[in-house]
Amino acid sequence: MSYLRSLALAATLLTPGFAHADEVSDTLKSALTAYEEGDLSYALEELEFAKQLMQEMKTADLAKFLPEAPEGWTREVSTEVSAGMAIFGGGAGSEATYSDGSESFTITIMADNPMVGALSGMMQNAGLMGMKLERVGRMKYLNQDGELSGIVDGRILIQAKGTSIETMKTILTEIDHRALEDFGR
Repeated sequence: MSYLRSLALAATLLTPGFAHADEVSDTLKSALTAYEEGDLSYALEELEFAKQLMQEMKTADLAKFLPEAPEGWTREVSTEVSAGMAIFGGGAGSEATYSDGSESFTITIMADNPMVGALSGMMQNAGLMGMKLERVGRMKYLNQDGELSGIVDGRILIQAKGTSIETMKTILTEIDHRALEDFGR
């Protein structure tokens, strides 16, 4: 499907009756208007802005998979990890720092980044290559010097680092790995 037809389809779907107006649909409509007026530069600018807005929505959805802090711990969520992912091909990312006052660690989830796909192949063969694996529920995580890394559906990376393996595994078990498989689909 051509770029112009995709844009027209998006605008059609965003007309009254299909979806309510929001910042994304307004921006796409603005891009289409600019295109129709021959202002390609502004149309492209608006498309990039719409893409950024949708990426922010996807990142917020990903943050929902970060486990709540257990009793006696705090959790601070950051979605800033997505900003740095643009350098490596894009995708969504979210991170939480967990602390009980004396120790802390982070869990990072990254989805749909080309680097994650490349790591997936390596991690599938980790056991064959003699790397240490840790089981967390039905998932296997690679243990690299106390940093745990797991791949969900070949496209979503979960990393935990900063404290003991057992402490991190306890909180990692709270991630709904099966639901995470459907993220972004």
